[in-house]
Amino acid sequence: MSGVQKKAVLPDEIGMRLDRWFKLHFPELRHGQLEKILRKGQVRVSGSRAKSNQRLALGDEIRIPPLMESNQPAERKTSYSEQDAEEIRNNILYEDDAFIALNKPFGLAVQGGTNMQRHVDGMLASYARNGERPKLVHRLDKDTGGLLLVAKTRQSAQRLGDAFKTHKVEKTYWALTAGVPRPPEGTIEMPIAKRMVRVDEGTTERVVAAKGESAKAAVTDYQTLDEAGHGIAFLAMRPITGRTHQLRVHGAAIACPIIGDGKYGGNNAHIDGISPKLHLFCRSMTFPHPKTGQKTTVMAPLTGHMLDTWKFFAFDENAHSDWPENLR
Repeated sequence: MSGVQKKAVLPDEIGMRLDRWFKLHFPELRHGQLEKILRKGQVRVSGSRAKSNQRLALGDEIRIPPLMESNQPAERKTSYSEQDAEEIRNNILYEDDAFIALNKPFGLAVQGGTNMQRHVDGMLASYARNGERPKLVHRLDKDTGGLLLVAKTRQSAQRLGDAFKTHKVEKTYWALTAGVPRPPEGTIEMPIAKRMVRVDEGTTERVVAAKGESAKAAVTDYQTLDEAGHGIAFLAMRPITGRTHQLRVHGAAIACPIIGDGKYGGNNAHIDGISPKLHLFCRSMTFPHPKTGQKTTVMAPLTGHMLDTWKFFAFDENAHSDWPENLR
């Protein structure tokens, strides 16, 4: 059936209701429309009929009918240019027969959405081999740059997904903050949840510090690697949990908002003289290799506006963070 899409459930979507998943990926689809195509059996989860309240599991694959194309024009794209293939190739940091490590550019979305004409998931179609295209196993925000792992086979996707789900992937992010944390290293333990909050233009959904059943545990280790004066700090941040916007919320919570993050840091997150873009970068990951199980570390060099900022402040582009276990 022409136009049918299939999307794999990512580790951070495990346990999500199906209707919530559709709201995330297809925000213009009305709930009534979703219920209608569910009743007709046009949406399938791993080949089976589904209901809107079904909870998703790792390894589930969601079938999306052509009807969705009227709600998401960007998703209609089924052929990809040589430019897409070249961009994927130019951003490969490491590749073997199990996975690809990409250095995702700032501003490039990982998955499609409203008005999202180009995204990594779509571009990976240009890198299909032997009828099998690479598969996403985790995400980075559009405005965050750095290391992105992509599985080359279904088995690798399953094993990498399990590693993310069971917290066997150690991730280190670099951030520039408007504020120097005191103490200079430590752990932030602050449950967070999505809430509707009031902003100048009305109400919007934000991730905030929260309590109660809907709040999820969120833990971040941090180290101050350098300071630039005027309250500017170069931090390494290690998310022990993997919540949406966790590092951005935790940084703002300790009065060290990530520079460029107006959403959570407000005016305090903007510094004259450097790029207004978000200064958050996935620097490295250590994980069990999906084929051999051996401990594997991949590191991404700084790019884009963050590289310019690091040069401006003469920060060490090869700085090293050592995570002692006693931080947690």
